[in-house]
Amino acid sequence: MRYEMLIDGEWRGAIHGGQWGVVNPATEGTVVDVPYGDAADAEAAIAAAAAALPDWQALSVYERCAILARVGEAILERLDELARIMTQECGKPLAEARGEWMATAYHFEWFAEEGKRAYGRVIPPRNLGKRYLVIRQPVGVVASITAWNFPALLASRKWAPALAAGCTVVGRPSELTPLCSMAIANLLVEAGLPPGVLNLINGKPAEQGAAFLASPQVAKISFTGSQRVGRILMEGAAQNLQRLSLELGGSAPVLVCEDVDIDWAAAQAVAAKYRNNGQVCISPARFYVQEPIYEDFLEATAAAADRLTLGDGLEEGVTTGPLVTAAGREKVQDFVADALAKGAQLVTGGQRPAALSQGYFYEPTVMAQVTPAMKLGCDEVFGPVLAASTFQTLEDGLAQANRTPFGLAGFVLTHDMTTAVRAYEGLEFGIVGVNDLTPATPEAPFGGVKQSGFGRESGQEGLQGYLEPKLVSLGLD
Repeated sequence: MRYEMLIDGEWRGAIHGGQWGVVNPATEGTVVDVPYGDAADAEAAIAAAAAALPDWQALSVYERCAILARVGEAILERLDELARIMTQECGKPLAEARGEWMATAYHFEWFAEEGKRAYGRVIPPRNLGKRYLVIRQPVGVVASITAWNFPALLASRKWAPALAAGCTVVGRPSELTPLCSMAIANLLVEAGLPPGVLNLINGKPAEQGAAFLASPQVAKISFTGSQRVGRILMEGAAQNLQRLSLELGGSAPVLVCEDVDIDWAAAQAVAAKYRNNGQVCISPARFYVQEPIYEDFLEATAAAADRLTLGDGLEEGVTTGPLVTAAGREKVQDFVADALAKGAQLVTGGQRPAALSQGYFYEPTVMAQVTPAMKLGCDEVFGPVLAASTFQTLEDGLAQANRTPFGLAGFVLTHDMTTAVRAYEGLEFGIVGVNDLTPATPEAPFGGVKQSGFGRESGQEGLQGYLEPKLVSLGLD
């Protein structure tokens, strides 16, 4: 693997020579030093993408998609190698890393086929002297900015549909976890991607983001990250009227209804809540449990959480790795302290594990009697804390679940069909899982409403986001 920037088909360091040490969050040691650039690197990458655009668009969709298919195949063939790269840079256990790389491969596989279905349409004319056609063409140069929590999957959700549509791409991963994006870039080059079609940079977030916004050559910016940065991008995109797709995270509620099997519900909750140590945009965060089963649910979830094994994700038997940064762990500590000070009850966890002196570890935590006055009750903790409170009726539960500015994902656990329908219709979120706390998949749309952003990734909607409809009106003699 070449752990460098890729610009116009060449692996290179930063123009001004900057370097960045990628840190293993389980050991706090440096994995490898990578280039760390600035606006100059972004500008060079944009220029390369713009120059490569005409020839890439001119290829047939079958030629473009054959390259994507080869990347998907290569990922599945090299899962063990790639999983180790991911675990070293972001800490998730090898089993989770393999799962993420498989999902990444499936996105390349999906869009290698879906790209061939960028259908237009013929509109029956009112005036019989005319014929109306709608064709779909690539939007142009796309800049992607991805977060650190799913360093391969998030890139594939943007790169695969954009490339299938005929766009060229400048990708900027999080500087915390650039290695997986660099690995995908390696595989794209090996698969025969022409120079300049995918350019990968790493460096100063504000400077490189500003370069994207300032460039009239960038037609669209696709971003996964915080609300704060999303607002900056919205303001900046106005100067060149750039398209935006924003996935800005959330604080997902779960309604746990009294008709469920408690042990099953607890197992579902723990598996989803502590996946990637809670650092998941659709991670179930606020559990609203119907009053009659509340205490039993708390007991079962605490017991299941206590069975998790913390440690270095490269070690056998480890189920839960570290948080990605020390700052992330401090945020979790702050949320827990705030909740305790305001009357919440600690059921299990709630501290750094004494046996793990190195690494950014925090115990899987369950907290009860959480209210909207607490940070845990209204904000995104992005860590291993399950916050629980009660609800009485379904209407009460929906009101509590919807009392949030976020709108990415919401969930309900119930075995009653009427409750399920009323819940999925009433939850004000872009994604709703009914008895499914991990609903993301390549073939279905992913995205939020309200302050969780707009636009959709994956599914046919993911492809359409990189295509511009064009009306062709034919006048007949």
